[in-house]
Amino acid sequence: MLTGEIRNQADAIWNAFWSGGISNPMEVLEQITYLLFIRRLDDAHTLEESKAMVLGKPMASRVFPEGRDPKGRPYEDLRWSRFKNFAPADMHMVVGEHVFPFMRTMGGDGSTYSRHMEGARYTIPNAGLLAKVVDMLDKVPMDDRDTKGDLYEYMLGKIAAAGQNGQFRTPRHIIKLMVALTQPTPTDTICDPASGTCGFLVAAGEYLRKYHPALFNDPAAREHFHRAMFHGYDFDNTMLRIGSMNMALHGVDNPDIRYKDSLAQDHAGDEEAYSLILANPPFAGSLDYENTAKDLLSIVKTKKTELLFLALFLRLLRPGGRAAVVVPDGVLSGSSKAHKALRRMLVEEQRLDGVISLPSGVFKPYAGVSTAILLFTKTNSGGTDHVWFYDMSADGWSLDDKRQPLLEESKLGPSLAVALTEAEHAKNNLPDALGRWEKREGSERERPRTAQSFCVPKAEIEAQDYELSLNRYKKLVNESVTHDAPLDILAKLRAIEANIQTGMAELEEMLK
Repeated sequence: MLTGEIRNQADAIWNAFWSGGISNPMEVLEQITYLLFIRRLDDAHTLEESKAMVLGKPMASRVFPEGRDPKGRPYEDLRWSRFKNFAPADMHMVVGEHVFPFMRTMGGDGSTYSRHMEGARYTIPNAGLLAKVVDMLDKVPMDDRDTKGDLYEYMLGKIAAAGQNGQFRTPRHIIKLMVALTQPTPTDTICDPASGTCGFLVAAGEYLRKYHPALFNDPAAREHFHRAMFHGYDFDNTMLRIGSMNMALHGVDNPDIRYKDSLAQDHAGDEEAYSLILANPPFAGSLDYENTAKDLLSIVKTKKTELLFLALFLRLLRPGGRAAVVVPDGVLSGSSKAHKALRRMLVEEQRLDGVISLPSGVFKPYAGVSTAILLFTKTNSGGTDHVWFYDMSADGWSLDDKRQPLLEESKLGPSLAVALTEAEHAKNNLPDALGRWEKREGSERERPRTAQSFCVPKAEIEAQDYELSLNRYKKLVNESVTHDAPLDILAKLRAIEANIQTGMAELEEMLK
């Protein structure tokens, strides 16, 4: 958790950019990302120097080579610990003309971060602003992984607060809920095919650090965590850089974060490669058939991106793999042939585990569209028995454009140390949703349809043409009068019809 002092430092850095002439929040974050990467390179080099000194051997690997760069500047001057002491004009020249060109050539070392720095652009306009920002960043403590990660998350939150590119950032508490619902394990291979700032992958890593700390004592498990567990795709190079740095600052050494247009490219190399998918993909409407991957169209014939992404998730998951993904409400109730076919596939061919209806203001101020979290397991052989539904009405934050917290920080999010009162639950449903999800095979089966959560048998969903809208199955309570669900009404009408037919038959018999 960030202290007030570090928050103030982050705010001051942000404000320095704005007053220095860079007003685009994405550009501010991008320049901060580059500077943090440069500082990280120096820290890595210093660590190697320390190891060599302790062992009394030459350095095994150097970040900064010996000698001079192509423009004749000593590579030693390109280190953060050196140029931070230069006069502002000299620092500005070294960073712009030497450090950034060096950074762009580092992709060959194979690391995720270096690969995404190839297109790095230096846009800090003057020496005074650079000197001021470098001095501020140098005072921010970066030794602690939690502090580094929280600091960067705080910076990412500033993009959202500025109202730009917020579509790349799912609210952190919703991400944490989805991660907690799926319970990542040390053997999982996790993918977000629309990774953006890598919020889902970061949260999965933090979950494992909290609940499976022993994995770092096992060399094989530790290697898997750092190099094989996390996979993210995006087709925005700026997001790839920011997402990669987010992973780096949260202590993941070399995740697989790569350029890929998830809906337009073939997925032969990734088919059934992942055991867990966590995603909130962008839903841009329709795509041209010509630009859509043929392997996705083989699952569902549609131009709708929300359906194509679901087809993609099924393509990427291995049998037994599970998913927690955000979908617009249209996926749950759409009446087109493709909508129905995909829902039938989830219910009949895979195992649909749960549907959480989210409040319509969750993604404000960027969108007020109604959404839900779909939870399913790929089986290729069915397995849906009951589907668990949860009607979330509050997520702990105001549902207007301001999205202000409604409770103190310790009572926000899904996993809390203390139980919420009924009044607090009315402002934050996340802990209740998580707790009830864990009981979906037991006591949740007995909950009435008037409750906030309940289970619906597969046969009833099939009878409703596989509609997954919670309102289709929920009963309403109004002034102590219970209104039956449509299927219950239909059953009662059929019973009445049967009674009438029986009565008519008896009457005919009497008239004879």
